[in-house]
Amino acid sequence: MEENYRVREALLASVSSIDDTQLNKRPNSTKWSIMEVLEHLFLIEMVVANAITEQIQNEQSVRAEDKPIQFTVDRRHKVKAPSFIEPSGDFLSLEEVTMKLAKSREALVNAVANVEESVLEQKSYPHPVFGPLSLKQWIPFVGLHEKRHLEQIEEIKAKLEI
Repeated sequence: MEENYRVREALLASVSSIDDTQLNKRPNSTKWSIMEVLEHLFLIEMVVANAITEQIQNEQSVRAEDKPIQFTVDRRHKVKAPSFIEPSGDFLSLEEVTMKLAKSREALVNAVANVEESVLEQKSYPHPVFGPLSLKQWIPFVGLHEKRHLEQIEEIKAKLEI
């Protein structure tokens, strides 16, 4: 989780001085705004937290081999987000999204609190690209995913000349 906190801190620092209008502006009609990226990060972290909680209680959950999740940060390979983690497109304030991100981080921390590492290793949940991931790998995946999108945010800032 330490790396997840470092990436989140960098993510929020990257957008902290940008006004809400700029954060909600899309670089073009087919690309997400910075705010939409942040909302997507909230949504996926909530999905991961809920999936971990469900799978810990699921007696049917099976072990998964470790996957090369470090490739998550490679933006040369585009991945379409499943619809349930696509942003709403609603105008949001940085304060609102910051609170949402705090809520999702709390949910993730609570999901793994007091859970033996061996349990996290023995249970899995499917990922749309990597296939079944152990619950243990889902935790660093969240940070790697945010790191990937931090790069995207920096690209959006450059396009919008922020």
